[in-house]
Amino acid sequence: MATFKKYDFSGKENGQITIEDEHLNTTADPQMIKDYIVAHLANQRQWSANTKGRSEVNATGAKPHKQKGLGRARQGCLAAPQYRGGGRVFGPKPKFDQHVKVNHKQKRIAISYFLSEKLKNNNAVVLELSPSKVSKTKEVVSFFKNIGLSGKRVLVLTKAPIEEFKRCARNIQKVEFASISNLNGYNLALCQDIVFVDMGVEDLKKVLS
Repeated sequence: MATFKKYDFSGKENGQITIEDEHLNTTADPQMIKDYIVAHLANQRQWSANTKGRSEVNATGAKPHKQKGLGRARQGCLAAPQYRGGGRVFGPKPKFDQHVKVNHKQKRIAISYFLSEKLKNNNAVVLELSPSKVSKTKEVVSFFKNIGLSGKRVLVLTKAPIEEFKRCARNIQKVEFASISNLNGYNLALCQDIVFVDMGVEDLKKVLS
């Protein structure tokens, strides 16, 4: 059973939320978790690297030196890869799809596992937020300081867009935002604490499942 606190925007405690063990008993194979993280990072790349082969290099077609009589190896083209400015051998090309497939089930297990670990270790709180109260960055800084999260890497999870809160927190280091519909396991693994915004018990159970 995991119990974590609810706060208002001033940092005052407004109660607690309890999640039963049946929603937290998510197990995951370490190799599967590693594969998911590696695949996620690989898929963040643009894969736009492009190198020229010897047929694409703008070089003269003249023979570098005569075939025989110099005691050197025969050469036919300055665009060959052994010459400076020549083409690359097996260099990266953007036309190849380098996307790493991640199964939906694997992604769900990874997210559920990281979330349950944060909840079991009491590294989560719930914020009851009134959008009209958020207007300045120093108020957001004061909130994190009052609940003991100042200087920590915090992930703020929301159901609905909270643009004003996001705007006020964008200059605070180590604070990131994510929506429940666009959540990934890498952000959960990287953060130290989670702040759930305007979520109840049923919302949290749905995310865990």
